[in-house]
Amino acid sequence: MKGFIAILLLTISLQVTGQTVWENHNAPVYGYLSRMAMKGHIELNDIILPINRGKILEHLDTLQTKQLSAIEKKELGFYFQEYRAALNPFPGAPPLTKGKNNPSSLSPHPSSLSILKKDPFGRFRFLGVSNKDFKLFIDPIIGMQQTVGTPSQYRTLSNGINLWGQAGRLGFQLYYRDFGLTGSGLKLLNQENPNTAFIELFNVDPNKLNHNEVKAHMSYSWKNGSISIGKDHLLWGYGESGKIVLSDRAPSFPYLRLDYQPLKWMSFNYTHAWLNSNILDTIRTYRTGTSGVIGDIRIRYIPKFMATHSVSFLPIKGLTLSVGESMVYSDKLDIGFLIPVMFFKPYDNNRSNYVINAGSNAQFFFQASARNLIKNTHFYSTVFIDEIRLSSIFNSQKARNQLGITAGMSMTDCLLPYLTIGAEYTRVNPFVYNNLIPAQNYSQYNYSLGDWMGNNFDRAVFMMKYTPIPKLRLEMRLQKIRKAGPGTLLQQYEAEPQPPFLFDFQKNRTDMSFNVQYEWLNNLYLFGRLLSTKQSPVNAISTKYRQLNIGLSYGL
Repeated sequence: MKGFIAILLLTISLQVTGQTVWENHNAPVYGYLSRMAMKGHIELNDIILPINRGKILEHLDTLQTKQLSAIEKKELGFYFQEYRAALNPFPGAPPLTKGKNNPSSLSPHPSSLSILKKDPFGRFRFLGVSNKDFKLFIDPIIGMQQTVGTPSQYRTLSNGINLWGQAGRLGFQLYYRDFGLTGSGLKLLNQENPNTAFIELFNVDPNKLNHNEVKAHMSYSWKNGSISIGKDHLLWGYGESGKIVLSDRAPSFPYLRLDYQPLKWMSFNYTHAWLNSNILDTIRTYRTGTSGVIGDIRIRYIPKFMATHSVSFLPIKGLTLSVGESMVYSDKLDIGFLIPVMFFKPYDNNRSNYVINAGSNAQFFFQASARNLIKNTHFYSTVFIDEIRLSSIFNSQKARNQLGITAGMSMTDCLLPYLTIGAEYTRVNPFVYNNLIPAQNYSQYNYSLGDWMGNNFDRAVFMMKYTPIPKLRLEMRLQKIRKAGPGTLLQQYEAEPQPPFLFDFQKNRTDMSFNVQYEWLNNLYLFGRLLSTKQSPVNAISTKYRQLNIGLSYGL
């Protein structure tokens, strides 16, 4: 902890030029910016999500000087309404480009109070307060969705609040959303799908389900970095249908996060997270002596943590190379993992006396991304190494290649303007994400921190995305999955040779989906989805499911 405090004190002494407010990783602006980067208009570092709103504004400002289509220009103006009003230039920061979306008639720091009306930049605000030193924005969250088909039919109503802003050197945010579901098949909603898993609130009625989502953070920024304490998701790497390093499949977690970009071509990220092992600590669980009220017991879970850091390099325009390491450890907080530049693996070996039963669960990962090196095209590949024996990597009898890989490409403005097509392949070998110590599995609340399919599977994805008019997003996707069993710890740690890929084969799965989303006003979404799934288990009859979701939401 002392090392972390020292870094914090050092950053406070630096000149402040901006504040960090993390943008929801599901925001449509990420897709827009990714496509602009694919066309070579901007240099986007989106390997780690979420990105702060100030950086998004910088990219939007850069796009004002580029040759854009009519639809792209209208969407640019729309996004400027959202991000330009929220984050004005800061003292010492370069001014934004004087263009259509940054009228010179507006002062650099327009003071305003907007209650149920548009702010100076045309964005409707439920509550917006802005001046040179303080900004506060509050929006309600309201959602309605109807799902029909099989295996689940239900209605979802949600409400909440999104509060965020800046106070001097600090950025802050509170996001809370409560969900109420009514219908049938609700117990299936957390099973084998890429949606973020939720923690169910107690309800005796099987046809009703409640859960909520809460995120919050406070951040301090300086010229080329930021430090945050909060609770949110952290996504790492690329993937159309899942991310093998860090995804949003598991519920969000509390964290300390450091981002630093000392050079234009190099950036560094460090995060320390507090996870939930979901494993009862029987030694620390104790009787309360409350005459049997609610079990007369205080329940404690085994503490679980994750430290991760990565470095990204941009050797040439459009090419990004990244390397990272993570460590999932348990039982008690360890100061060594609070040092951002620590080499976690050898440190853990030393502290555990090289005894596997006393050690932790380490991973290494790599990412290569090439945008517009071939016109309008994005190539990417991710490698996740849970365990590997380099001395016998090609020896089929001795190898322990417990790793995952994703490789994909997409091309935009293909045949039609604003049409993007792509393909992707993912393979995760047996035993990846699992560990000898259950409290150190690569998981949060028993849900994978990586890919939603777990391990011992592969998946091929083909997709098309099209925007025929501004803010209307259409997507068609076909994915084929082969899934096998997770195996046992005995097979993982003692079997030689290791069981082959797709041993204990369980099923084939084919998904076809069509998604439509229209952002009518800033933050007001109309959406629909048609999903068809066919599952073909071994030695069982194939089953087909079809579901239709339609709804609207104010707020993500």
